Amino acid sequence: MADLRQHAEDVYEQFSDELDIDVDEVEGRFETLVEEYSVPVEEARRSVVNHYLEEAGMARDDLRGGNEEVTIETIDESEQWVDLTAKVVDLWEPRSDAVAQVGLLGDETGTIKFTKWAKSDLATLDEGEVYHLGNVVTDEYQGRYSVKLNRTTTVEHLEDDDIEVGDNESEIEGALVDIQSGSGLIKRCPMDDCTRVLQNGRCSEHGEVEGEFDLRIKGVIDDGRDVHEVIFDQESTENLTGIELEEAKDMAMDALDTSIVADEMRAKTLGRYYRIRGPTMGRYVLANEVEQPSGPTDHEELLIKARSI
Repeated sequence: MADLRQHAEDVYEQFSDELDIDVDEVEGRFETLVEEYSVPVEEARRSVVNHYLEEAGMARDDLRGGNEEVTIETIDESEQWVDLTAKVVDLWEPRSDAVAQVGLLGDETGTIKFTKWAKSDLATLDEGEVYHLGNVVTDEYQGRYSVKLNRTTTVEHLEDDDIEVGDNESEIEGALVDIQSGSGLIKRCPMDDCTRVLQNGRCSEHGEVEGEFDLRIKGVIDDGRDVHEVIFDQESTENLTGIELEEAKDMAMDALDTSIVADEMRAKTLGRYYRIRGPTMGRYVLANEVEQPSGPTDHEELLIKARSI
């Protein structure tokens, strides 16, 4: 396929200076994912790039410490090698043997998720301590950025340093003007440390799996000046719509169609006015707190109010 060849050439150009690879090898990886496993092309590209990022990282020992030193708020692109000084804000229990540690890093500008792979064989990071992390790679999924610690990462414990972690929380207020596709009753991959939404029963990383049901809304809030993309997780979606997960599953089963759930959510929420607080992750605001201010109930009047701010 000509399209796969072009993707392969793009990836080859990205890594050919660091790795001994050829275009045919790269194209073969694309063909395996797309033609044999029916992985969407963009997801296949992400998987292929991640493979070569890992290989490139192993070959970059001589470049350790030569990356750009960044702050968390400036991380807005995936597949970048960066250095970062941050405090371990929180640690979570890994859900996979492949992961040694997972948690939250923070600096003066905000917070970001980190994953340290078990095969990296790095020193243990302690909660509340500050570290300089060299040669970490950025990642992005559905607007949420993260960093991965790999076997080429350097870890320097800054014992005498402390960081006052900044708050990257946003507050927006406006009318909910759109609920995007991918909202409603969805299925996520059940594999350890994977929460990807399934497409036609397939995970882009793990192939065909038996998914686990979840609820979410990917909405658009218009505050009268700008529009903001907002993600509501299961809890905030249930609170917003009054539709709980079991009820949504029953609705879909009765109709033999999961789209009925998103349609019902649109009927209950579109045009209504909300105040939302939560952290900004990439282009999305994550709705941790949702209020519906008292006021007019006419949808047209609400939209006029938003546009008049």
